[in-house]
Amino acid sequence: MTTENKKSVGKLSLGQYLHSIRTDRDMTLRAVEEATNKEISNAYLSQLEQDKIKKPSPNILYTLASIYAIDYEKLMEMAGYIMPTKARSEKQRHGRIPTFAEHNLTPDEEVELLEYLKFLRTRTSRSDKARR
Repeated sequence: MTTENKKSVGKLSLGQYLHSIRTDRDMTLRAVEEATNKEISNAYLSQLEQDKIKKPSPNILYTLASIYAIDYEKLMEMAGYIMPTKARSEKQRHGRIPTFAEHNLTPDEEVELLEYLKFLRTRTSRSDKARR
């Protein structure tokens, strides 16, 4: 992709970008449907490319990123799931849209929540190993 093409990608909608990638790969809507084992129908992809669907699931984006051999994170940014790295403030640890934004967590509450999440994950990990 040339520098000029890279610059214009930032101006494209998610649908326009996906359409440009698909046509660049010389794939039809049906070819993508077949490549995804019908996980993504040609009708759904058409609606996505026409911006009738603006926020497909991360699973759909992952599948398309795999089929087209493009950056999954870029698709997640374009769909609004994560914030571009350069747009984050220094206090933001990640680009995900906050799940608990409406709860107005304090920094201490956020730390406690993350600690609890670590605890749950280690507990789940240990129980998975015990079952094996």
